[in-house]
Amino acid sequence: MIRLAAPLALMLLLSACGLRPLYGGVNSPARATLGAVQVAPIEGQAGYLVATALRDRLAAGDAAAPRYRLDVRLDDRITGLGVRRDDSISRERRTLRARYQLVDLARGTTLLDATAGSDAGVDVVGSEYATIAAEQTALERLSGIIADQIVARLALYADRAAEAAPTATP
Repeated sequence: MIRLAAPLALMLLLSACGLRPLYGGVNSPARATLGAVQVAPIEGQAGYLVATALRDRLAAGDAAAPRYRLDVRLDDRITGLGVRRDDSISRERRTLRARYQLVDLARGTTLLDATAGSDAGVDVVGSEYATIAAEQTALERLSGIIADQIVARLALYADRAAEAAPTATP
């Protein structure tokens, strides 16, 4: 009996604090907005990876006519950190930063202008192939992280915009 009462009490406490799922329900503002976003082409290999990850997460293409366009500009850098006695680099840091804007296609106005970023460390080993493979793997991982950050921020924007919009009363 106590085992059943504790989870029930916890659920009641959580519902009282105002927490609610961001993507809750079929008609949630976040889900509707994310499904209506068109991802503009992004330059380069990192751009291709980020755009693909964004389209996967946004379910882009589900909407018949997109209402929004997502413009993304990337900054991809690899910086040498550790130096061996022979002056060769032993460690690199790959940094991927994105500046993105959500544009309302009907009005041409920018609704959201924000940034996202992440970085990863890469060991530089004796094999050049292994180092290039590690850099590529880091880029793929960073692209997914950036896409997750952008989608989460878009969903939060959509949810807050829906709360701020006046509701019609009959």
